[in-house]
Amino acid sequence: MATAELLKRVPESVSTAFRNKKVLITGGLGFIGSNLAQALVGLGAKVTILDALLPQYGGSHFNLQGIESQLELVDGNILDDELVEKLVTGTNFIFHLAGQIGYLDAKDQPLTDLDFNGRGNLIMLEAVRRQAPKARLMFSSSRLVYGKIQSLPVTEEHPTNPQSLYAIHKLLGEKYYAYYAHNFEVGGVSIRIPNPYGPRQQMKHSKYSIVGWFVRQAMDGETIKIFGDGSQQRDYIFIDDIVDACLRLIVQGQAGEVYNVGSHEKLTFNNMVDTILQQVGSGQKQNVSWPKDYEKNETGDYVADTSKIEQAVDWKPQVNFADGIAEMVQYYRENKQEYW
Repeated sequence: MATAELLKRVPESVSTAFRNKKVLITGGLGFIGSNLAQALVGLGAKVTILDALLPQYGGSHFNLQGIESQLELVDGNILDDELVEKLVTGTNFIFHLAGQIGYLDAKDQPLTDLDFNGRGNLIMLEAVRRQAPKARLMFSSSRLVYGKIQSLPVTEEHPTNPQSLYAIHKLLGEKYYAYYAHNFEVGGVSIRIPNPYGPRQQMKHSKYSIVGWFVRQAMDGETIKIFGDGSQQRDYIFIDDIVDACLRLIVQGQAGEVYNVGSHEKLTFNNMVDTILQQVGSGQKQNVSWPKDYEKNETGDYVADTSKIEQAVDWKPQVNFADGIAEMVQYYRENKQEYW
């Protein structure tokens, strides 16, 4: 679904909220941030992006193709508190997406993960409290905060018992936002995202996007390896549905609250890979044994209950997996040289 089609879905009460307003996107050269930027420019917002373009994180200037001249791009780090305070001043909306984004990297670099996903949130929230107390914020969290899944579908009330440092720090970020909402009336909401996929996703390695990596392998005619028997269920959500949810939540979500998003599809790993192979038209799959390090982090089946966000902002997912993969494959066929 193209950005123009996405924007048709956004209610007027939400779209008009961004018109001529100052919007800051941290990590805006990355996958979710750049797709948000494309939508926000289309809604007439005055967009500023803060991004450090850290190696391997997936940020790319190409992700802003077509809107480069319509926004401000700042090369900087969310740990630079003076810079963050300067950028936050006078801003109306802040999408805080910058951070360390790989749960395996967090195990190898725990203090780096704590810096970006812990201290980085505090720097942002303190800057907002002092310089933009009326601003609305959105923090991108993860379904991994739930840990081992006890019941399906997973509501926001499901116990949180993170199995990785990355997930622990994501949960910490959520708690920061709830604390600042309660104590300082800072208007921040958190969104728990499962397995995102779509155009502008990094495709160079497998650490941050299993769907993206499998699409690349299929397009290169390689063998996709599935751990175990492939029966584990996951919730894969297309980028346009994520952007739609983010736009609605930052305007209409309740400060301090956490919201699930999900696709309403119950796809097994086998379903997911078969769909990719069918849409790409090349590649093959192979089932292999679970490696020890992966088995420790396996959380079981995951399907999100999205009743809360549906009731709060009238959001529902619109793109099924097969259609989303078809659009994704077309995008990378046209722009392969920019992502491989």
